[in-house]
Order: sequence, then C-alpha cells, then structure tokens
Amino acid sequence: MLNLGADPWMTSKVMIATWETIYMVAVSTFFSYLVGLPLGVVLVATTEGHILENKGVNQVLGSIVNAVRSVPFIIFLILIIPLTRLVTGTFIGTVASIVPLTLAAIPFVARLVETSLKEIEWGLIEAALSMGANAWQVISKVLLPEAMPSLVLGVAITIINLVGYSAMAGIVGGGGLGTLAYYYGYQRYENGIMWITVILLLILVQLVQMLGDTLAAKISGRRR
Repeated sequence: MLNLGADPWMTSKVMIATWETIYMVAVSTFFSYLVGLPLGVVLVATTEGHILENKGVNQVLGSIVNAVRSVPFIIFLILIIPLTRLVTGTFIGTVASIVPLTLAAIPFVARLVETSLKEIEWGLIEAALSMGANAWQVISKVLLPEAMPSLVLGVAITIINLVGYSAMAGIVGGGGLGTLAYYYGYQRYENGIMWITVILLLILVQLVQMLGDTLAAKISGRRR
C-alpha cells in the first residue's frame, strides 16, 4: 500500500485531483439545473390536461431528452468533442470536462424534476387555479415549493451521478480523481493510489447523500 505521508508530491496530486473533481461536479450541477430545472417544469406543465397543455412541445422535448439519455456517457463524451473544443479551446482537462458533464446531466435533471413535480396532488393545483392563479403563479407558488424536499434529493442524486461521470471523463484526460486513478493507479500499477481514489469517491458520495437527506428532511418538517 502506498504511504502518502512519505510522498508529499503524491499527497499534493491527490489533493489537487480531489479539488478538481469537486469543482467539475459543482459547476456541472449548477449549469445542468440552470437548464434542466425549467426544462423539467415545461415537460410537466405541457402534459395533457396540465396548466400549459401542448402535446407537440411535450413530445419534441421528451424525445430530445430521451435521445440524449440513451447515449452512454463515455460515447457521448467522444461525440461532443468538437463542441467541447469550440467552447473551451480544448477537449481535455478539468474545464473541458464540464461541457459534456453538463450536457449529459441536463436531461437527467429534467426527468428528476418532472418526476418530483408529478408527485404534487392535482387538488392543490386546481385550488390555486380556482383562486385566479396564472400558470407562472402555479409553478412558483405551488409546484416548486411543494416539491422542494424531492427536488433537494434530486440535486443529491444528480451530484452523485456526476461524480461517477467525472471519474469516467478522467480516463480520457478529464482531470480529477478519475485521471489520477487511471494514469497513476492503473497504468503505473500503484494499487495504493487506486484504493485511495475509490475511498475518496465513496466519501464524497456518502457526504452528498447525507447532506441531501438532512436538508430534505428539514424542509419537509417545516412544511408540516
């Protein structure tokens, strides 16, 4: 087993890789929700019988979301290399990885949001409409607040999903713990590095899940 305490250089590499993973995941989560949240709202609101019913829009958006979600991430990562290079000037490194991570997460977020909002009882929406609320008021005053505990859990699930995606991106030079595990752990046969990256990823996932569960429980408790 590799003793990092006796190797300051490698300790530094692990710390940098951990920070890169956190940075990639945090930025990707932010941008994926910036697009995925309203997309999920539209998917719900345009369904048949809902407040903004529009079958055409719903089917087109749903098909796009399903198409992107059906592509395995490692293939998606390669497919959008031209776009990644156009946006960031390169297709390797931490910043470049944010592009495919975000684009892959957007449809995932949209479906999570859609599922959360569909859990809201129609009676609450109907009551708001009967009091003269418009579509935007129903969304902002009823749907999103009522679904908040579920939405928070969705953020945690998204982050955990992106941690896994970031590790895959590391295999093709995306930076972070994935790159560290592949280039130093696998290619150089440093089993210690491999185990350390696995443990760090597990810790990140556990912390995110615990935080998500705690926040969701607090929000749910306040609403009672």
